[in-house]
Amino acid sequence: MIEAADITEDAFLGGQLRLMQKRSGHRAGHDAVLLAAATDAKSGDRVVDLGAGIGTAGLALARRVAGIRLSLVEIDPELAQLARANAAANAIAAEAIVLDVTADAQAFAANGLLPDSADAVLMNPPFNDPARHRGSPDQARHIAHVAREETLHAWVHAARRILRSSGVLTLIWRADGIGDVMAALSRGFGSLAILPVHGEAGKPAIRVLVRAVKGGRAPTRLLPGLMLNDESNVPKKGVRDILEGRAALPLGEP
Repeated sequence: MIEAADITEDAFLGGQLRLMQKRSGHRAGHDAVLLAAATDAKSGDRVVDLGAGIGTAGLALARRVAGIRLSLVEIDPELAQLARANAAANAIAAEAIVLDVTADAQAFAANGLLPDSADAVLMNPPFNDPARHRGSPDQARHIAHVAREETLHAWVHAARRILRSSGVLTLIWRADGIGDVMAALSRGFGSLAILPVHGEAGKPAIRVLVRAVKGGRAPTRLLPGLMLNDESNVPKKGVRDILEGRAALPLGEP
């Protein structure tokens, strides 16, 4: 049971979304909002947010695209409880499922996530390299942030299994791990679109947003980078529009 004193309520999308989250441990931020903005979906689509945490990315997408059928998959029962409460508090229809993303097909099916049943999957897997990143002593924060060697391949495998043919996976990962992303997506995915995300002008990218189509055959596209801040380290207007829910960040073909 989560104590009220351990919870904060924070505004996202310029106040369009108010989310409860634990005061300590992993805290939702820009990565989840950018992931939601980059995810293609339309009303009626079955959308699955893998590793949903408190539901930030999936709920932000649902706020932008009304009528999606949203499943929030989270291994931590307390975070899943918060995701469920956040959906209800924001009047968004969503189911929160307590499930390890690396579980087998039988476990997914038992929770209603059948093979070839999703139109879109979005995910923000743990992506810090354990060889270069000291894991947090907070176990939940450690699980949310630090990737094991097999993490990305296991998460992509889960997405591939539940996506229908031509379904779309959108993910965010650290930029220096783009080779790992390409390798993980090499089986079963194609038509990749890669958007580098730069924190500061003139600095290397810190994140990549990647869109991949199950069974896609189009050439990979490397898109012009997204600069979060200008030369004065102030968020650019276009980025503010995205973070405040006034604009999307489409990675699909124009």
